[in-house]
Amino acid sequence: MLMVGFLTLVLLIPLFFVQNLISERSQRKTQMVDEVTNLWGKDVLFYGPVLRIPYTSYEAYNVTNPKTGVTTIERKVVSNYAYFFPNELKNTSNIKKNESLKRGIFNHVVFTADMNFKGDFTKPNFSKLGIAEENIQWSKASIIVKTTNLKSIKSELKIQLNNDKFSFEPQNNDKSDYSVLATNGFDYKTLAANDKINFNFGITYNGSNSVKFIPVGKVTMVSVDSDWESPSFEGSFAASDTTKTINNKGFHADWKILDINRTFTQQYVNALPDLDDYLFGVKLIQTVDEYQQNERASKYGFLVIGLTFLIFFLIQSVSKINIHIFQYSMIGLALIMFYTLLISITEHSTFSFAYTIAGFSVVAMITMYSISILKNRKFPMFIGISLSVLYTFIYVIIQMEDYALLVGSIGLFLILGAVMYFSRKIDWSK
Repeated sequence: MLMVGFLTLVLLIPLFFVQNLISERSQRKTQMVDEVTNLWGKDVLFYGPVLRIPYTSYEAYNVTNPKTGVTTIERKVVSNYAYFFPNELKNTSNIKKNESLKRGIFNHVVFTADMNFKGDFTKPNFSKLGIAEENIQWSKASIIVKTTNLKSIKSELKIQLNNDKFSFEPQNNDKSDYSVLATNGFDYKTLAANDKINFNFGITYNGSNSVKFIPVGKVTMVSVDSDWESPSFEGSFAASDTTKTINNKGFHADWKILDINRTFTQQYVNALPDLDDYLFGVKLIQTVDEYQQNERASKYGFLVIGLTFLIFFLIQSVSKINIHIFQYSMIGLALIMFYTLLISITEHSTFSFAYTIAGFSVVAMITMYSISILKNRKFPMFIGISLSVLYTFIYVIIQMEDYALLVGSIGLFLILGAVMYFSRKIDWSK
């Protein structure tokens, strides 16, 4: 018993190396994912559109005459910007996954997002900002948007304002995570019809991981459709429960956010505020990747080795057949080989297929080895069935998320009961 127990502890060393191998391969995949997303495109965050209108202000400063010592107050003309958010903002987005990118054996899933924005701006209220009418430069108005992932935009960027079209052009970066796009200047009063400007524009992104928006509209409505089957809705605002659908073909989600649902105003001066705390949208996730499943399987390695040795020890005690410690070592190494087979096959196939092949191979090997050790077929068949049930039990636990702890606890309780039952007649005093 002492030797078998000591051997079980010794076998934790190669099991530890197997877990390190899984971690190393997982890190390698992460590096490949980073490489792909840097080339294809990262998260898509969208802030806008925003109406920008310059205005004139005056800065007073003191000027002292060095000869007379008389100080006078002079004024310097300064141009600043006022920013106005839209009255209504509607977005419809269609996100399609792309599985064509591959680096070696790693296939990372990314997406292409087709997004359309429309809405309107009402007449800017400069009185709330304390800006006089004569200081407003109406003829130099423009529309700006702030967005990430600028290099992965794959469509021509033009916005229709009422009946006129304008192109977006990149502006100097303000050293934030966002890049700024702005139209050429236009005369607001000439363009606006009844003091209102309707806008409409589309944009196509290559991206990965997530798509999120900032609700700058007084009324913001977002509708997202996708063929991604495992979304995670994140951010400060929840998607509508009445229209949200998720199935194996994809998902649909809607948001409607009013100005009273967030704590920022519709107009700002000098600079746009940081509104990242109000981001909302969807994260496109892979629920459990193959390396996470392999890691979870390896954590049950000590249980598999311990129970297998216990079965052999009970058979040895009941049948009086002597099993050498070397034979225990061979059985233990075969159990360790299950995990190296599992991870190597998983990288070229699915986890379920790899688990089936690795489990069948190891169970068959140990069963045939047991026939030569135990000199009959009754006990080896029992060992083969027991290992098959054990590997099936562990597979079921790995596939579960919410009920893994419950099912695992019940399973271990039943295993303990079975061991107590089969060992009840053994006379341990002899």
